[in-house]
Amino acid sequence: MRTPAKTSRTAAALAVAAALGLAGCTAPEGEEEAAATPGVTDDTVTIGTHQPLTGPAAAGYSAVSAATSAYFAYVNDHGGVNGRAIEYLVKDDGYEPQRTNEVVTELVEDDQVLAVVNGLGTPTHSVVLDYLAEEGVPDLFIASGSRVWNQPALYPNAFGYNAEYTTEGAALAQYAMEREPGATVCVLGQNDDYGEGLLEGVEAVMGSNEITEIQTYTTASQDLTDQIGTLKAAGCEVNILATINGYTALAVGTAAQMDWAPKWYVSSSGADYPTLVGHLGEEAAAQLLEGMVCVNFLPFGSGSEWTALFEQINDEYNEGAPFTANTVLGMSVGYLFAEALAKAGDEPTRESLIAAVESGAVLGNGIVPLAFSETNHGGYGTVGIMTVEDGVQDYSGTTYEVEVGHVSAVEAAPVPLANGGIPTG
Repeated sequence: MRTPAKTSRTAAALAVAAALGLAGCTAPEGEEEAAATPGVTDDTVTIGTHQPLTGPAAAGYSAVSAATSAYFAYVNDHGGVNGRAIEYLVKDDGYEPQRTNEVVTELVEDDQVLAVVNGLGTPTHSVVLDYLAEEGVPDLFIASGSRVWNQPALYPNAFGYNAEYTTEGAALAQYAMEREPGATVCVLGQNDDYGEGLLEGVEAVMGSNEITEIQTYTTASQDLTDQIGTLKAAGCEVNILATINGYTALAVGTAAQMDWAPKWYVSSSGADYPTLVGHLGEEAAAQLLEGMVCVNFLPFGSGSEWTALFEQINDEYNEGAPFTANTVLGMSVGYLFAEALAKAGDEPTRESLIAAVESGAVLGNGIVPLAFSETNHGGYGTVGIMTVEDGVQDYSGTTYEVEVGHVSAVEAAPVPLANGGIPTG
């Protein structure tokens, strides 16, 4: 969205530039490239993001950008990428679209970032999608599973990161049908693209007539009594949730107050066990979350070299913050940007950065390689099933690839750790 302030600032900048040109002034060596490529100097690359550091999504999600910052600090201490340190500007939008618009405008027009990386949230990022496209700013690895981001013809600069909500819904439904045949399946979701996308994935696998009850909620309300009461009355045995962490805990806690213990199948956005423990308390979480099923697409568990590296970085550069799935998410997306920057060349530009991602050489560090191309700007299309057993959340060994609602069991093919987790060109 363009604003009058932006228009006036742009006009003023053009007038100043024209005046300098007529005066015959020349920029010192090195500054012309910096002016031609926002956010790039001889020594640094500056990028930015919008994140919910406060507000209803802050619990858990505020850890994402802190982890990304920690990973970049690690990279910078080891020489940066192609000799440049990464400067990462984090703006708090409180999970409010209006504030997202304000802070992203600041990042682009005042801070002159090279790219916006991992902007978090479907309702929040949606309001800046067109603006970033108009400005030609690389809009990389959006922290949301909406399919809207994967439209290269409309948004050639935008790339998703998370598995699409339809992918997660389809995978969860497939697993429910295999492990709970004949169970009464219901859906609870956020009343936006998040909930709608997950529901669409469930319907693609089960058929809409096989879903017994569908309930939605808004993040403006902190009460799920009506929704959970309706699901209980419908006899739901498996509830598939499109909820952020706080509302997953609220749903599970509300059901417990009603003396109801169905099975919970949860999207990756709302299933981080340590975060849920923070909401529910250790004793309640151990009881209420036992057997919880969810999906993930990133390294996890004590057997992963990536997890071991990220735990080390977390201890050294993140002040020993709690190590959660959101820590892994933040560091993984940091690695992915560093990988793209390394492939963008010694003199990166916005154009070369986008070309690097589309080249197919940027793989990420997930349970399967990413598959970006000129025609595919979507994130992970393959997800693994995770379960909670005896208070431990880990992969179950079941991995699904989802294509247009068709779900196939595949073998995970994790991207190996190399060069200490610091990408090279």
